[in-house]
Amino acid sequence: MIELRTPGEIAAMRPAGRFVADVLTRLTDEVQVGVNLLELDAIAHRMIRDHGAESCYIDYHPSFGASPFGKVLCTSVNDAVLHGLPHDYALQDGDVVSLDFAASVDGWVADSAVTVVAGTARPADSALIDTTRRALAAGIEQARNGHKLGDVSAAIGDVCHAAGYSVNLEFGGHGVGRTMHGDPHVPNDGRPSRGLRLRPGLVIAIEPWLLQTTDRIVTDPDGWTLRSRDGSRGAHSEHTVAVTDGDPLVLTARA
Repeated sequence: MIELRTPGEIAAMRPAGRFVADVLTRLTDEVQVGVNLLELDAIAHRMIRDHGAESCYIDYHPSFGASPFGKVLCTSVNDAVLHGLPHDYALQDGDVVSLDFAASVDGWVADSAVTVVAGTARPADSALIDTTRRALAAGIEQARNGHKLGDVSAAIGDVCHAAGYSVNLEFGGHGVGRTMHGDPHVPNDGRPSRGLRLRPGLVIAIEPWLLQTTDRIVTDPDGWTLRSRDGSRGAHSEHTVAVTDGDPLVLTARA
């Protein structure tokens, strides 16, 4: 069921958005050569505890998950692109790291992701990351009153295809509110002027993700981490966005 939020409810979602943004800003600074993925998860865990927030991940067990996630942060490295389960791994120079984080503050959820490089970035990796960021910005620009959901999806897809990438439609954006995942599904490619008409109060996570040379994914033995089928690297960018009477409101905007 698609739910529209009142202006007061969207205002109440702002603290969750700020908290998620602050956590990702801190974690981005912590992504350095030699840092362990479990250390990143521990930092996020401490910030949740200190803020009085709640994790959306630790007990999360959807139909596609092998078991409850058990961590508070998704850390997808190199050829992993989504749902990366933190494990005992120290980052190496040039590693591409996607950090996906969602939390609840006072009963409202925000969800966001960023991809960064530990140490020195390869040009191809920088181009991939930049494309997801530009695709995210293009999708957000279309999240306006009276537009269609297809306008958001088409804007994302246009940026990705223009840069030479193919787009996977198995996982995409989603509604956000009292829970992390709700209606509507927001594909990362589509046709303009099609689908749901956007109205003020709709809050969605827009999240383009790409792989360098494929759009096919496989699941790790951990039952969560999704990797490219051909071993090529991935990137993921995401914000929680509210449709308003004016410009889109990015609740998880980072300073």
